[in-house]
Amino acid sequence: MDDAEIRQILRQYHHVAVVGLSPKTDRASYDVAKFLQEHGYHIIPVHPQADSILGEKVYARLEDIPFPVDVVDVFRRSEDTPGVAESAVRIGAKVLWLQLGINNEGARSIAETGGIRFVEDRCMKIEYKRLFV
Repeated sequence: MDDAEIRQILRQYHHVAVVGLSPKTDRASYDVAKFLQEHGYHIIPVHPQADSILGEKVYARLEDIPFPVDVVDVFRRSEDTPGVAESAVRIGAKVLWLQLGINNEGARSIAETGGIRFVEDRCMKIEYKRLFV
């Protein structure tokens, strides 16, 4: 995906479900989500065992979110991403974004077959800072 496409995603979509968002402030997922929140994005934490992260209600699964989600930003192991991709398709997300270091051809295939734009091995925070700051 080229810079123009990444820029367009970051400009157009602002409701971001963060799968694997940790409540621990020293984790990359927390840092990235906090940065995005501070830059106008609505963060929707997805974590099976937390109640609130960054002042937002936490949902155990993507399917539990009762409103539309634009981007599913994934902080999970690569091998876990096909299931997340299936959930992202089910909820009608527009983009499946696998964070830096996360790659999976199965997740790509599921997303693309389901009509979802696919980004992998990139960090939303890094891309935002690179393209807009």
